[in-house]
Amino acid sequence: MLHYPNFDPVALAVGPLKIRWYGLMYVIGFLSAWRLGRGRAAKPDSTWTALEVDDLLYFCVFGVILGGRLGWLLFYGQDALAEDPNYWYKIWQGGMSFHGGLIGVLIALGVFAYTRKRNLLDVMDFAVPLPAIGIGAGRIGNFINGELWGKPTDVPWGFSVQGGDGLTQVLHASQLYEAALEGGALFLILWWFTRRPRPRCAPAGLFLISYASFRMLVETVRVPDAQLGYLSGGWLTMGMLLSLPMLVIGLALLMGAYWRPQRSGNTLPSA
Repeated sequence: MLHYPNFDPVALAVGPLKIRWYGLMYVIGFLSAWRLGRGRAAKPDSTWTALEVDDLLYFCVFGVILGGRLGWLLFYGQDALAEDPNYWYKIWQGGMSFHGGLIGVLIALGVFAYTRKRNLLDVMDFAVPLPAIGIGAGRIGNFINGELWGKPTDVPWGFSVQGGDGLTQVLHASQLYEAALEGGALFLILWWFTRRPRPRCAPAGLFLISYASFRMLVETVRVPDAQLGYLSGGWLTMGMLLSLPMLVIGLALLMGAYWRPQRSGNTLPSA
């Protein structure tokens, strides 16, 4: 059994200014995505420029933050918003939805593709290896904040956590499971898969399949949000429900990519 150290969520305080670990995780995510995208754009066969990567990240920052926050308020946070009408902008307190962020990013990618006259599917394929490190960092932020714990357990790697009622339980650190799978494993899979040209839609399909599978797996040991509970049968969670369409769409995209392959516009034709 491991003991949860009750981290201070504030990484640095200078007078009234407080920099929180959760916010720093987003900075790490955006910087890593920018650096990885710049590296891919610098490859000799890439059709992307460094400036396009900069613009892409600019659009995605807004998509992640606005979509993630609005998605959480819609899917999970209606009670919190009813209690505090100003809660909608208090991002530093947590409360971001991956699925809402994904919708926001898809809209941002669509705007980018339209304004840059690029194929939206190519933009999606280029973008999908970039956010995994940030996703993992965000889950570490959840761990530091002491939120999104898993179910009680007796495994030796469970964490002893004191709840708000003063009682101590040994819980699955589902945040760290997600950091390892949705962050580390997802990055390795997609970075390896996209190291050479693939048919159009194949990277996007693999991203959706991998994330949805990892998320649904961790949801089996993660405690659902208290205000929602289990949606059905004592096992179905909102996270599972939102991930299921991702899995279906991802399978369709990946199978279609290899059934009728189209050359990606992200790389120059081979000589």
